[in-house]
Amino acid sequence: MRRPELKSTFARAVVPVLAGIGFFAVVGLLLWGVAAVISRNSDDTTERLAPSFQQMGRVDFISAQITDGGPIILQDLIGDDDNIVLDYTEEAGFEIYLAHPADRDASCQIVQVKGTRLFTDCEGRTLEPADLAPPPAGVNPVINPGDNTLTLDLTADEPAEPATTVPDSTSGTGNSPDAGDASGTSGG
Repeated sequence: MRRPELKSTFARAVVPVLAGIGFFAVVGLLLWGVAAVISRNSDDTTERLAPSFQQMGRVDFISAQITDGGPIILQDLIGDDDNIVLDYTEEAGFEIYLAHPADRDASCQIVQVKGTRLFTDCEGRTLEPADLAPPPAGVNPVINPGDNTLTLDLTADEPAEPATTVPDSTSGTGNSPDAGDASGTSGG
């Protein structure tokens, strides 16, 4: 059987390009399908895709790494593009911070001064680990006593529901523990 030949110059130029685009489109769809099957089309993050605990290794090895080279910046382990900083000192042990200054939001990322415990922020200020933002409640380092390894618990506690105040019809102020009772007396 004779192989078909493209006669025009235009066809010889365009057909291979369209075939290449088609090939990469099929490969992209196959990869998307595999990712959809692996994630089971879940709308929320699962343990398989984003674990709640990050195994760091032996405590003595990690502490020596931080002592020699400064805190470790870990990329986006708690979601929302929040990078974290793992620090260690003899006095405080292991501590976790967010990788931005405490007085700025996450858009002001930090850069570590190589081999030191210092960072510079988006404004060029020099910061120490204590100047960084604290992590969400519940995100903390855990030392496993059985094998002396360090695990980062990345499960943030659910925020408490904000307290709502109900206007007091007699005084026009909200009810709060410090506001006294409805009669205007402070109880005593």
